[in-house]
Amino acid sequence: MHPVRYFKPWRMWRRHELGSTYDVVIVGGGAHGLAIAYELAKRGIRRVAVLEKDYIGAGGSGRNTTIVRANYRTPEGVAFYKEALRLYEQLAQELDYNLLLSQQGHLTLAHAERAVNVAHERAEVNRLLGVDSRVIGPEEIGRLCPELDLSDRPEFPIMAALYHPPGGVIRHDAVVWAYARMADRLGVEVHPATEVTGVDVEGGRVTGVRTSRGNVSTPVVVCAVAGWTSEIARMAGVRVPIVTHPLQAFVTEPLKPFLHVILVSATLHVYISQTDRGEVLIGSEIEPYASYSQASTLDFLQVTAKHTLELLPQLARVKMMRAWGGLCDVTPDYSPIMGVTEVEGFLIDGGWGTYGFKATPVCGVAMAELIDTGVVPPLIAPFALSRFWDRALVSEIAAAAVSH
Repeated sequence: MHPVRYFKPWRMWRRHELGSTYDVVIVGGGAHGLAIAYELAKRGIRRVAVLEKDYIGAGGSGRNTTIVRANYRTPEGVAFYKEALRLYEQLAQELDYNLLLSQQGHLTLAHAERAVNVAHERAEVNRLLGVDSRVIGPEEIGRLCPELDLSDRPEFPIMAALYHPPGGVIRHDAVVWAYARMADRLGVEVHPATEVTGVDVEGGRVTGVRTSRGNVSTPVVVCAVAGWTSEIARMAGVRVPIVTHPLQAFVTEPLKPFLHVILVSATLHVYISQTDRGEVLIGSEIEPYASYSQASTLDFLQVTAKHTLELLPQLARVKMMRAWGGLCDVTPDYSPIMGVTEVEGFLIDGGWGTYGFKATPVCGVAMAELIDTGVVPPLIAPFALSRFWDRALVSEIAAAAVSH
């Protein structure tokens, strides 16, 4: 008999001894860090090291709920995620890897008049910026998802929904592996099990990083570590207005395919989809407390299961199979921080909250362009770290003037 051969994703990229110097060091071996490395290599910058303290994709990239969409509410957000979704649509061909993208449609359910008004507002912004999005009523919702309870029995009956046909899911592990494999082929070094323990700064400039495998000299360090952003930034002496919150999800036992659209309810704090393996994947909003714990909690499971059954009561006897948690780096305005900092050569791609995976390909392109050219791309200009400190400075000046 032949021995069973298990799939080992790390065999898709080579093992390297950690070098003493690189042109760019990227801290974080998730989708964002690997996408940036790949895009840099495409531009000819190939002395790049991606450092990950655990296995590749161990953080948010392997713990999210795989949803991709572009139906945001602000012009800046819509433009950004519209480009991200466009890049996702062609990414499998570019990376030569089946990413299992399924654009099955995305329904944001509205349970109150205010929510219906917000849905109309989002739809108008979306359409003005070329994103396919519209408000639909219960009749059309029922055709798209006949399994939903559209009666008046639930505590929060469904009144309407924002329908976003291009929204869908994509296999998160495949995205990580594909970027790592292609970056490796272009000369990038991918280093799992390599923890960054310090960032060296001299005269206001980055000079290198200290790691569990030795010290590295580099003029550019990119922080792409999601929930750990504030910790890596602190090593460089950079303040970031980020609070890390847990985010939890779970899956049921596999079922025959029945759910062919993604369901989201802000009122019930749940989002639901069915995976290609038949599991019903259910997530919630971030937990209200700050923590670095990635454990699942009984309270989350009870509340989220209850709210899910208000939408899909037929799942009442289905067994939960596994649950997990991830970390979300949340800023005061719930928008990301992208670009340069007051320390020359130290760049941040963080503050994504619950939206990071959706933005992966455009982040790779934009951050690589910034590193290569030194010019901030227009798409990420609104997300500069300085937006927080500039406002704070204005407030301090105004307060001082009043006091005098």
